[in-house]
Amino acid sequence: MANRETLGLIKGARAGDVACQLALGRVYLFGQGVPQSLPTALHWLARAAQEDSEEACLLIGTHVPFEVAQPAAKALIPYYAQAFDAGLVQAGLVLAQLVLGNAASTSCETVRAKARVALDAAVRAGLPDAQWLLSMQEGWPAASRPDATPAGEPPLDGDAPLHAWLEQAWSQGNHAGFLSQGLPLARELLQRQAAAGARTIALDAQQVRLLSRCAQALAPGGDAEGWQCCELAAHGGDRAAQLELGLGYARMDAHGQRLATRNGAANFKRAVRWLTQAGEQGLAEAWFVLSRIYTKPEFSQRNVVEAHSCLERAADLGHGPAQLECGMHAWRNRRDGVNNDVRAAYWLLQAQAQGSREAEAALARIAPRGEAGDWGQCAAVQADGHLRQWSQSHPLLAARLALARCFHLSRAEALLLDLHAADQGHCLLIDISATHGRGKRRLVLIRTAQERQLLDQVVRLFERVDCGVTGPEGNYRQRLYRLKCYLAEIDVAQEQQFLAA
Repeated sequence: MANRETLGLIKGARAGDVACQLALGRVYLFGQGVPQSLPTALHWLARAAQEDSEEACLLIGTHVPFEVAQPAAKALIPYYAQAFDAGLVQAGLVLAQLVLGNAASTSCETVRAKARVALDAAVRAGLPDAQWLLSMQEGWPAASRPDATPAGEPPLDGDAPLHAWLEQAWSQGNHAGFLSQGLPLARELLQRQAAAGARTIALDAQQVRLLSRCAQALAPGGDAEGWQCCELAAHGGDRAAQLELGLGYARMDAHGQRLATRNGAANFKRAVRWLTQAGEQGLAEAWFVLSRIYTKPEFSQRNVVEAHSCLERAADLGHGPAQLECGMHAWRNRRDGVNNDVRAAYWLLQAQAQGSREAEAALARIAPRGEAGDWGQCAAVQADGHLRQWSQSHPLLAARLALARCFHLSRAEALLLDLHAADQGHCLLIDISATHGRGKRRLVLIRTAQERQLLDQVVRLFERVDCGVTGPEGNYRQRLYRLKCYLAEIDVAQEQQFLAA
């Protein structure tokens, strides 16, 4: 309700007082004590501008957009022209929109010339709406102008300048500008779909993309028009719209959590349909949400096996939380499968690469970094010169010692490790329990390129060699004897160097 001061301004404005009209227009323009109303503000500012109020023209040119001014375009054009002459580029853009963008405009050539000058100034200032209007003036063929569009068909379909401008506006984050030019086209498509009834209309790629982006800008979760755009884009094959539609039916967000902002019961069957289509087009979030839906007890098609399959598909597409969950699931069930611990390490490494602290902590428990053994690694195995000499006479043992030094293997592990079975790509599977009673199965992660390079070299060396006890290396006693000989040679060489010094 207006206060006493505002009531006095209203009385004076109605009596024709220019100062009161200007002040009342400013009050409604900025909502000072009354609800903000641009049309009401424009009415009083235009009354003041009729009495040659320059300040009223400047306020109109600065704050009143094209959409509000369009119904009274003919009367307002002089005021926007005066504001543009005063240096307001935004007023020049609205002037150009009122004069050049209106096919029914009867403005004289002088006004049209000034509008073209104003449009050029707005383009140089980088205003997106000006760039679109300029492309309409220069690049559109006559058959594709708005006034030449056949009735019942969406205007400007396939028009390169408009769609190029829409792409630019969207890429720059100008969603308001995108909606101002793109939403009318989307509404035309929605009207065509409503007229078609149950039959889905055919859409090209540009129309599908337009509908999908309009849906994103309108927030389809809470806007009826946005939801309709989302549905039509999903039928057209847009994966983002399919994901959003599936989340809407499931009443969930992309993290699989229930959304309190979306009221009503979930329709999981419809959600599964759209999320599956989005997932098959490569959206990992769709598979992740599906994994959550299939575990819900209220879902009539609840299936834990299918849920895990969806979770793995999300992990394969690079979804970090899905990779973490797959890794932890494989580790918890490591006794149910031969290589479940190896799979756990693989998924956790993938999740860790995406910054997961939980995956990093889990890897520290699953595959802890061992320390150098007390069997001579610190002295003998570190002796690079002696190791290079032995690599010529005993290449297999030298390769095993190099692995022991790099991956901190125990003496038994270094001598008995089956290199063919150990390399799992992302880790070494250390398991000598079949040939050594005290051996325990464990994993050693391959974290650096140098470790990967060394392992590749050793694996190539053992490609045609039997790593078993019947192979050329012999049994454990024979391998241990060679190692002791090697260590003895190093001790003798070090003693001679000490005596010579």
